[in-house]
Amino acid sequence: MSADTTIVYQGEPGANSQIACNEVFPDMTPRACATFEEAFAAIADGEARLGMIPIENSLAGRVADIHHLLPDSGLYIIGEHFLRIRFALMAPKGAKLQHIKTAQSHVMALGQCRQTLNSLGILGQVAADTAGSARQVAELGDMTHAALATPEAADIYGLDILKTDMEDADHNTTRFLIMAAEPDDATPEEEPVITSFIFRVRNVPAALYKAMGGFATNGVNMTKLESYQVAGSFNATQFYADIEGHPDRRNVRLALEELQFFCSELKILGIYPASEYRAQIADS
Repeated sequence: MSADTTIVYQGEPGANSQIACNEVFPDMTPRACATFEEAFAAIADGEARLGMIPIENSLAGRVADIHHLLPDSGLYIIGEHFLRIRFALMAPKGAKLQHIKTAQSHVMALGQCRQTLNSLGILGQVAADTAGSARQVAELGDMTHAALATPEAADIYGLDILKTDMEDADHNTTRFLIMAAEPDDATPEEEPVITSFIFRVRNVPAALYKAMGGFATNGVNMTKLESYQVAGSFNATQFYADIEGHPDRRNVRLALEELQFFCSELKILGIYPASEYRAQIADS
């Protein structure tokens, strides 16, 4: 397997992340990694050219750990992809829906299917990932125990699909970041462009309020802003943000300069073309 044609993802064959890899890079070879740390390391060490990393879901929110891994990974965001997520309830051959008592899956998948599981009287159990849950259910062979995973996983692991479209809403979509060891920044001419960065504000009154003011006064749209604690401290808060526009554009440059004035740290993670999906949902 050539590193130049390898793209890594967290999970096992049949995972949504693998489906995303195949959609965006059909000519590359997806390689499964047990953890996000392993996937990041494979890119950094040159074992893979790219990584497909989920960062947030329209139903379940942000993917845990990713915001903590991004700043110190040494990797760059070079693109994004939005994948419509569909989950199926699957169990060993011959199992019946009315006999299912428990279903295991990744915590994000369980969160996306919580209402449907409750309506069926099925108890969710947290597992490492979706496709891995399908494999484990196949190995266990318990007719009362199912998995929430992609329909592709049912084919791979020889399970019966008992119910499709388990997700609680038909807008269930996951946003993936495409990661690389070297930056591949978009040019201003490629707009619409997304600029992603992390920052920490100085420990002074109203620092965040003042830092955000520059985006408003310069007409820069911030599409995402999330905070999270650093190293378990309640006093050290880091922010992840996405904005529309290229830093070479005057209004974006001025907004970032104003932000930096109130920051103790500012790091650009990537400047990349906005997915066409953004325009689709804006028009809907």
